[in-house]
Amino acid sequence: MSGVEGFKSAFSELVDIYYQLFLAEPVIRDVWSGTQADKALRELELADSRANAEFLVAMLKQLRPDADPVELETTAFLVWQMGEAAVRLAISVERDEGDRLVGAYKRMALRELVGG
Repeated sequence: MSGVEGFKSAFSELVDIYYQLFLAEPVIRDVWSGTQADKALRELELADSRANAEFLVAMLKQLRPDADPVELETTAFLVWQMGEAAVRLAISVERDEGDRLVGAYKRMALRELVGG
């Protein structure tokens, strides 16, 4: 599988892996909360998110070569940050609801990134 469908599959799998990691290791949420209380750690986390978004942009530029690069960068960075927030929310509620939230996030993110 390649192109848009390959991207959608890989993105969905990445989100699922991230979600499963948080489910398996709830202490990760506590570690994340601790990083938000420290300015230097927050800046490191933000830099990491930007680097991950740049990787996402590189893929999107191949799929959408005519797209505005600034819009791609903005969208990728926001989608990445929202993914982290969606997973933290998902592990804070009952599992069925968490699964639905993660599914909704993936649908919304993919619509924004590649149109579905």
